[in-house]
Amino acid sequence: MAKASSPEQMSRIGDQTGGRVFLFLETGDFRDDYEHMQAHGVRFTEEPQQEECGLVVVFLDLHGNKRDLIQRNRPAD
Repeated sequence: MAKASSPEQMSRIGDQTGGRVFLFLETGDFRDDYEHMQAHGVRFTEEPQQEECGLVVVFLDLHGNKRDLIQRNRPAD
């Protein structure tokens, strides 16, 4: 990650994406990772949701950027 080097760049910290999710953290054990993150103070913006793509929840990084924790649905055999 690059450090902001001007007032304009500093004003964008936490808003690089206009408030939208832009990074995804994919996991193979959603519940374990979710509980671990909660126990360590990660801020979630919602409860986990079962979406078409899989189990997902939005969390905030240290700068307020939104990220997804996601466990994709497994393809049917």
